[in-house]
Amino acid sequence: MSAKIEDKSPRIPSLTDVDGLLVGHFTFRERPTGCTVVTSMASFSAGVDVRGGAPGTRETDLLRPENSVQSVNAIMLAGGSAFGLDAATGVVKYLEEQGRGFDARGIKIPIVCGAILIDLFLGDPKIRPDAQAGYAAAKAATGDPVTEGNVGAGAGATVGKTLGMERAMKGGLGSWSLTRGDGLKVGALVAVNCAGDVVNPASGKIIAGARKKEGGFMDAMEQMRRGAQPSALGRDNTVIGVVATNAVLGKTPCTKVAQMAQDAIARCIYPSHTPWDGDTIFALATGRWKADKGQTDVGLVGALAADVLAAAILRAIEKAETWGPYPAARDYSTKS
Repeated sequence: MSAKIEDKSPRIPSLTDVDGLLVGHFTFRERPTGCTVVTSMASFSAGVDVRGGAPGTRETDLLRPENSVQSVNAIMLAGGSAFGLDAATGVVKYLEEQGRGFDARGIKIPIVCGAILIDLFLGDPKIRPDAQAGYAAAKAATGDPVTEGNVGAGAGATVGKTLGMERAMKGGLGSWSLTRGDGLKVGALVAVNCAGDVVNPASGKIIAGARKKEGGFMDAMEQMRRGAQPSALGRDNTVIGVVATNAVLGKTPCTKVAQMAQDAIARCIYPSHTPWDGDTIFALATGRWKADKGQTDVGLVGALAADVLAAAILRAIEKAETWGPYPAARDYSTKS
């Protein structure tokens, strides 16, 4: 009889560290594009902040604090531009089959919010996330650490497009989390598909962005200060993501957390929240943890969410893989 070998490797921090959350991807490897679903067996509170000038979203109005629906069943993120919103239909179908959703006179209506990014110019634009892709992603959702890189909603992501697609690099999907000693957890998942350069806020150095032909980075902001104009061919962008906590928060606090989490985009991406980005961040609360001394401080959760989202943005770049003419940071020489 062979002895059982236990895996002693530490678990990589991930959105699924937040109690109850499940994540699933579906990826069209030949395109590349895909979708990502964040869900749970129980409904959860949610809020959203839409900061970019060119968003593509589904069911975000119901997350407004003054509206009646108090919890949702899933968040869907997808590539494929407006076509990718169709993936949410498959998520709804899967959740209905599982008996999950808002109870309307005995009929279960799954509440699925979503956002998309544009990646139609990598490969065949006729290949894009659809209802079958969304169904498959929802069915694949698990509590395992989130697979990162060229997967799901980040499969076709690119970054550093302010000065044109010919200078762009590969983006991707990243995740990270933080667990405090008192049990509070905050996690993030993000697909990074931005016009701007991606900067490590700790060092101030560009880690992926508009490339020089001889190696190194153009520094898009510096070029614009010198008179360069943003390229009309680099306007296919958007950063979309989810931050989440196990704390007890309602819709209004979740909305504030989403607003604060958007700070991570401004810290890591230059420029950000442009007219050509649809930057959208959802905030979720599973309510599995209660603070020892009364209500959870919303500002605390929002501050931690911004930090964790910033880490997830850097992970998306670190885990991205080269595709076609778009090199990943791991393969690109920063020496000029």
